[in-house]
Amino acid sequence: MKYRKLGNELEVSALGLGCMPMFGIGSGMYGQADMAESLATLDRAIELGVTFFDTAEIYGPFKNEELLGQAIKGRRDRLVIATKFGFDFSTPGKLGVDSSPKNVHRACDASLQRLGVDVIDLFYQHRVDPAVPIEDTVGAMAELVQAGKVRYLGLSEAGADTIKRAHKVHPITALQSEYSLWEREVEEEILPVCQDLNIGFVPYSPLGRGFLTGQITSRDDLDEDDYRRNDPRYSEENFGQNLKMVDTVKQVAQRHGRSPAQIALAWLLAQGDFIVPIPGSKRRATLEDSMAAVDISLSDADLDELEKAAPVGGTSGPRYTKTALSMVRL
Repeated sequence: MKYRKLGNELEVSALGLGCMPMFGIGSGMYGQADMAESLATLDRAIELGVTFFDTAEIYGPFKNEELLGQAIKGRRDRLVIATKFGFDFSTPGKLGVDSSPKNVHRACDASLQRLGVDVIDLFYQHRVDPAVPIEDTVGAMAELVQAGKVRYLGLSEAGADTIKRAHKVHPITALQSEYSLWEREVEEEILPVCQDLNIGFVPYSPLGRGFLTGQITSRDDLDEDDYRRNDPRYSEENFGQNLKMVDTVKQVAQRHGRSPAQIALAWLLAQGDFIVPIPGSKRRATLEDSMAAVDISLSDADLDELEKAAPVGGTSGPRYTKTALSMVRL
């Protein structure tokens, strides 16, 4: 495994592990997960030198943090644990955002307990709350740092202006947002801001929610309850067009004797040393395949070929439904 820094100080493995598939927003979000295999996957990740693990209170909800806490018991000191807050669970059946200072403190204390740790290494605001000034939210997060409950602060899917305002209140160590060959809009404004402020960038869904692995060739490959059946880019009208991008990824992969997933991750790693993707996995086989991407060096010709096949804005369909899109880049 290789290692990189987020911000000035936080050293993590060059690829982290996104734990969401083990318990997403609903246990079958990416198809059903087997808990024994999920725990074995977490064990294997640690054996491979992965130190960076990403979860959130919304995953499950709550169960994902509990699972990760079970897996890391007795070996906490070697690891960097990141979790996220920002939702309101008070109304059954209705999920809203809440980044009020009160909820920031509540969420932190609850996550500490579920994870079974004394301090959270990286604490993200999961989604920006339009009703609460970012200065108030980050101010409350900074109080957690002062109290020794949190080491570093992060934001997720925040807009450029919000990032700048937040960073003035307390240094932001990492921004987590979607980024991959099939979602590159962060390159236009978000990535330059992160570079200017020395903020690490953590891409989630670095494999396009599985699309870039080349293993999904039709919508029939998805379980009936898999949420990607409602993903606009997986829709009947966009699916075939987006497969053309995957064909190029497969061609590059064949030349290297590698998997398409490894090439997609290697492309992301090549975009800058401040970038640390977190591919999600719930099985050891996919974990091992993804983590091998740290050893791949793509040539200029490879990068040019991928650039032409997957330009900024080149993917067919929006990345989210209208409701989900309304919650990003605020």
